Amino acid sequence: METHFFFSDKVVLLFDFWNVHSPAGMALSALVILLLTVLYESIKFGKAKLLHQSLASMPACTSQQNEETDQSSSSSSELPPVSIPPLRWFLCHFGQSLIHIAQVVIGYFIMLAVMSYNTWIFLGVVLGSAVGYYLAYPLLSIG
Repeated sequence: METHFFFSDKVVLLFDFWNVHSPAGMALSALVILLLTVLYESIKFGKAKLLHQSLASMPACTSQQNEETDQSSSSSSELPPVSIPPLRWFLCHFGQSLIHIAQVVIGYFIMLAVMSYNTWIFLGVVLGSAVGYYLAYPLLSIG
């Protein structure tokens, strides 16, 4: 196995059945890795947007309310502490955990593909990361 980057159209990627023997196979493999990297970037930005939306939809922090009530303890219009429904919090956290697991698994697949030290695959990852960032970044500012 090579321990430096090389140009070749023959490589085994991730699994034994993904054995590339031709220039067309290498182009297709680089395209698949590029799309996998675009998916990784999209998940990363989607996860950030989902976290932002879930924090925005949650009620205000109860510690701020406690500070306000401590400072104005003579006021009779104290608000009861607002709590997050446990089921809603659990579902939100569970969904974010599943998205995180998908992101980590795809990230490790991409890392292992780069560790094949094939320059074409590496360029597919770099280009896929750039395209994914370019496509997904505007989604953060929408909505």
